[in-house]
Amino acid sequence: MLNTDVATVAARAEALRALQSTGSFLVMPNAWDAASARIFAKVGFAAIATTSGGVAQAVGYEDHENAPADEMLAAAGRITRAVDIPVTVDFEAGYGLPAGEVAQRLIEAGAAGMNIEDTDHHGGSPLVEAESHAQHLAEIKAAARAGGVNLVLNARVDPFIQRLGTREEQLAEGIRRGRLYLDAGADSIYPIGVTDEATIAALVQALGPINVMMWPGASPSLARLKEIGVRRVTYATGIFRRLYAQLEEVANGIYSEANGA
Repeated sequence: MLNTDVATVAARAEALRALQSTGSFLVMPNAWDAASARIFAKVGFAAIATTSGGVAQAVGYEDHENAPADEMLAAAGRITRAVDIPVTVDFEAGYGLPAGEVAQRLIEAGAAGMNIEDTDHHGGSPLVEAESHAQHLAEIKAAARAGGVNLVLNARVDPFIQRLGTREEQLAEGIRRGRLYLDAGADSIYPIGVTDEATIAALVQALGPINVMMWPGASPSLARLKEIGVRRVTYATGIFRRLYAQLEEVANGIYSEANGA
C-alpha cells in the first residue's frame, strides 16, 4: 500500500537532494521508529535517516539482514508517515530483492532516499563484486525514476568496516568502488567505519559527495567535517545504543529497588 502519494515522495526526494547538494552540509539523526522520528522532526532537523540496526532490534531481530524485508519496509512506512520531512531508509544490501522491487517498495513506503551497502551477507566473500553492484544500483535508480521518484541513493562502500587489507588498500578500494557507484547514479558515497580526518579528506577529494558516520570520541567534530567538505553526516545505531544503554540503567535501578524492598 502506498504510504503517501508519489508526487509527495518525489518532492521529498528532491528536497533531500537539495539539502545535500554542493556546498551544503546535512546532519541527519537516525530514527528506529515513529516516536524517535517525531522527536527528531520536532527538534527541527530538515531530514532524517533510519538505522537498520535500530529498526531490526525494535521489531525483534538482529541487524545484517536477519529481519524480514517486509518487517523493515513496514517500519520504514511508519517512520515516513509520522513526519513531514524527507526520510532516507537504510535498506542494508537490499534483502535479496530485485532492483525493480527495491525501488517500488521503497517508494510505496514513502522513502525519499535509501542506503544500500556492498557487503555480501549471504555469500562467501566479504563484499559483492563491485561492477555487478554498480549495475544493480543503476537498475534501482532507473526503476525508481520510472516509478516517478528520483530516489536519493547513498551507496555504502564497505572495505573499511570489513577491514580488507591495509589502510592504504582500503582507501584505494573504497575510491574505486565509490567512483563506480557514482557513475552508476549514486548521489553520495558512504564509507562506513572511517573516522580519521586524513582518510575522510582523501575520500572527499577523490569522490566529492561523502556521507560520514559520526562516532563520538573518534570522528572529527561536525564543524571540522563541514570544513573538510563532507556533504552529510549520520549516526547509524549510535543514538539508539545511547538511549537504550540509559534505558537499561533505568531498568536496573527499578529492578534493584523492587527486589530490595
